[in-house]
Amino acid sequence: MSTQGEGTADGAERARPVRWRTAMEHALYGPGGFYVRPGGPGPAGHFRTSVHASPLYARAVARLLLWVDEELGRPQELDLVDVGAGRGELLAGVLAELPAATAARVRPYGVERAARPDGLDGRIRWTDEPPGGTRGLLFANEWLDNVPLDLAEDGRYVEVARDGTESEGGPVDGRDRAWLDRWWPGAGRAEIGRPRDEAWAAAAATVERGLAVAVDYAHTRDTRPPYGTLTGFRSGREVTPVPDGSCDVTAHVALDACAGPGAVLLTQREALGALGVSGARPPLALATTDPAAYVRALSLAGEAAELTARGGLGDFGWLVQPVGTGRWPG
Repeated sequence: MSTQGEGTADGAERARPVRWRTAMEHALYGPGGFYVRPGGPGPAGHFRTSVHASPLYARAVARLLLWVDEELGRPQELDLVDVGAGRGELLAGVLAELPAATAARVRPYGVERAARPDGLDGRIRWTDEPPGGTRGLLFANEWLDNVPLDLAEDGRYVEVARDGTESEGGPVDGRDRAWLDRWWPGAGRAEIGRPRDEAWAAAAATVERGLAVAVDYAHTRDTRPPYGTLTGFRSGREVTPVPDGSCDVTAHVALDACAGPGAVLLTQREALGALGVSGARPPLALATTDPAAYVRALSLAGEAAELTARGGLGDFGWLVQPVGTGRWPG
């Protein structure tokens, strides 16, 4: 999925401040960028996502894919497209959770700008753009927050140098101004989500029939943070967002602006609950009749609680976009 910033980001341009969208593009996806440099642990080595928190997440996505399969009448080929696939962890987890007969019909795609990981399941097709004509499930977990975007403060673009020093840019105008007026009105600091809207619309448009789902740190028009959310992550810690390629640079997503006709917005707590993920403790009687099963169930309940926790992963936003199917299965 192309997320190129406006203008180039070569060495000469990087010697002076540029708008944040250009800086993010270079820092994350340019030569030696955070997400495309070879080797290293990948995103999982720097921050914890729901995919890495528990296999229950992949199990829930597998249940969602099975629901889509039923909606489509169990086609001969069932597409599973993971946008922002990282090292393919979610795809591998979902394939492992599916019944063998269903897994045999699945065409899994990992969409990522980094090179194909070593040792990836040979069934997984690796590409830098979502395939067209998808019939099945397109799933984007924590992808949109890394689509580069511009920042504005009091009606003017914010520019940034490679070392993270910010300065005032020109006035916000055109489509960016229109986006702010509609989705993030008022003075203060704002993140112009128009590139995310466009990236999501392009991804969802590749689905011919099925569901397109985006999951991310999110806010809506009534809950926009007055000072924005731009930040960085490195080695499991939140750090100053310096656009030099040394850290992730990310901002929460205005999912309500991304939503197309018929889309449903949910919290992760609501979505996973509908897909059978529960943090309820197992019955104490099980500890007597089958202690090992009780310990396993207790561990899974703890993982489910983390995935659905208020103030944590459970507050993530889910944007569910049906395409030629019924509404959200919950």
